[in-house]
Amino acid sequence: MKRRGLTVPFPARPPPHIEAMFTIRATHDSLADLPRLETARLSIAALRPEDAQDLRRLTDDPAITAAVDFLPTPFTVRDAEDLIRSGARGQDRFLGAWMRGIGAQDADAEPLPAVSGSDLVGVVGTHLRGPGAIEIGYWVGGAARGRGFAFEAVSAIVALLARRFPARIIVAECRPGNVASWGLLQKLGFRDTGEEGHRPGRRLLQRG
Repeated sequence: MKRRGLTVPFPARPPPHIEAMFTIRATHDSLADLPRLETARLSIAALRPEDAQDLRRLTDDPAITAAVDFLPTPFTVRDAEDLIRSGARGQDRFLGAWMRGIGAQDADAEPLPAVSGSDLVGVVGTHLRGPGAIEIGYWVGGAARGRGFAFEAVSAIVALLARRFPARIIVAECRPGNVASWGLLQKLGFRDTGEEGHRPGRRLLQRG
């Protein structure tokens, strides 16, 4: 997901009068007031300035910064603060996913490895992309991978966005070779559009 507001040419461009309607509506759309969500194991809410240190600890991982184009390496506290501050405009919003507690873990599951220094296990990013789309992206900390947290968090956010912005399509970009993320997006109802994404080697997927 990209913080800078470039738009992609979707396969069919709407007629001018329809496009104008989308543009007028888009001026009122904002991600700034997305509500807090609770899932079976997670609390999901917009990242706040006081979360910068936890965000840095989670994100300063070469496996994450190499996969997410706009994340610098190393990922510093200043970078975390800038990322959180970007949500003030309402065009972007980064939401943290926190563990709700050990009691929320499945009884039959193996114990979850501790997330060093924080119970922040992942981040879901949202971006108003052009006049008629919302892009989502995500990353999960190493100690929490493989536990279904990405699906749990992203599915909750996607459902929220679909309710809040019914006139917008929801899109994502992914490398076809990233089997885990590609499969997760397909499980969430995303389909390959056949279009190239903004970032090299990525395809544009659309939900619905």
